[in-house]
Amino acid sequence: MKRPLFAAAACAAILLMGQTAVASECKVDVEDPFDLDEAAIAEIYNCISASMAEGYAAEGDAVGTAYRTWTVSSTRPAVAGAHNNRLLQTFANDIAAEQYLKFAEDGVVMPVGSVLAKESITISKKKKAAVVGPLFIMTKGEVGSSPETGDWIYAGLQPNGKPMKFKQSFCHDCHVSWEAQDMLAYPLEEVRRKN
Repeated sequence: MKRPLFAAAACAAILLMGQTAVASECKVDVEDPFDLDEAAIAEIYNCISASMAEGYAAEGDAVGTAYRTWTVSSTRPAVAGAHNNRLLQTFANDIAAEQYLKFAEDGVVMPVGSVLAKESITISKKKKAAVVGPLFIMTKGEVGSSPETGDWIYAGLQPNGKPMKFKQSFCHDCHVSWEAQDMLAYPLEEVRRKN
């Protein structure tokens, strides 16, 4: 089922929060991330990958230090439009991986304790460079623990590992577009990991 384009646009406007750091930059020859081909994305990820993991772990956050040991859900990062047109790559912890990687469209119920961590890379038009963006985190709580967000707790780490501060509705107002998928969006079909 296709999701309305307005959901991505609405989210993009609020995702300017957690702007990218200059800690690691990789030059690119495009201004629009949708113009990147597969080879260019692979080159960017190879350039920036180590500094991403190091930055997210810098403050000792449990997810920021562990997420790279989890199951990656795609063959490479991709631009989906949400999260302000960043390149995104999602990792699922052991509790979440089996259900998440089904990429089911209806009737999804993620197990309590599921955690998803989404790396992000921004293409800076001004610098013509790829820079580390926030690490977006979703954690599934017990039934009834957060009814206003479908029992999901949203969090994020800045590129330097410091926690992002925002209201839960900041994320949930966009994620509710995928209510039948238990508030989960998935990687683009062409990059989804095959089981």
